[in-house]
Amino acid sequence: MEFDELSRSVIGRAIEVHRNLGPGLRTLACRYSIQMEMPLPVHYRDILLDCYRIDLLVGDDLIVEIKSIETLLPIHHAQILTYMRLAKLPLGLLINFNVPKLQNGIKRFVL
Repeated sequence: MEFDELSRSVIGRAIEVHRNLGPGLRTLACRYSIQMEMPLPVHYRDILLDCYRIDLLVGDDLIVEIKSIETLLPIHHAQILTYMRLAKLPLGLLINFNVPKLQNGIKRFVL
């Protein structure tokens, strides 16, 4: 599936969840509405760091990070970019469900 098509599909489903459940949901509720967290094992100097979790992995290309916060900050952008780099995945979506209109809470990242 092409990156644009993949992004549109995930965004469409996120909008459906937002429309049906409403804005301002807790992050945990949003995650369960879409899919559980997935482990992102990272090896650093021969040590396995198994403390990282990707909110959603779509296919072999797309990481989705779900938030429900007042404002997305630069650290949230850095977080998804780090996950993308560590997972060696080219595409990421940062989705903040705590907005009246979900389109205003979506950021797309490409490495």
